[in-house]
Amino acid sequence: VQLQASGGGLVEPGGSLRLSCTASGFSLDYYHISWFRQAPGKEREFVAAIRYSGGGGYYADSVKGRFTISRDNTKNTVYLQMNSLKFDDTAVYYCAAGPVYSTQISSYAYWGQGTQVTVSS
Repeated sequence: VQLQASGGGLVEPGGSLRLSCTASGFSLDYYHISWFRQAPGKEREFVAAIRYSGGGGYYADSVKGRFTISRDNTKNTVYLQMNSLKFDDTAVYYCAAGPVYSTQISSYAYWGQGTQVTVSS
């Protein structure tokens, strides 16, 4: 049972990245998925969540209007499209799967290893 986050990298302010979260060993079909991030010296924080059934996501105020979470259950993958990136978006991004639709870290049983996003000029 494993989640793999990928797609991070170095991008200039105003640029875009798309992160992917792919599951192996289990199906994401019945799990709510969230993205969290952790910047150096800061606590891990909620970014976005999507229900197991899909539909519109729920976002932290800091990313609302810039980030979009989506899922493709046929590919067992959840995406985070990040546009208009800012310096403050620099962090390690983690995806997490759980049975409860929540913004709380403790609600999620499975975690990916994280992918680094660096916004720099």
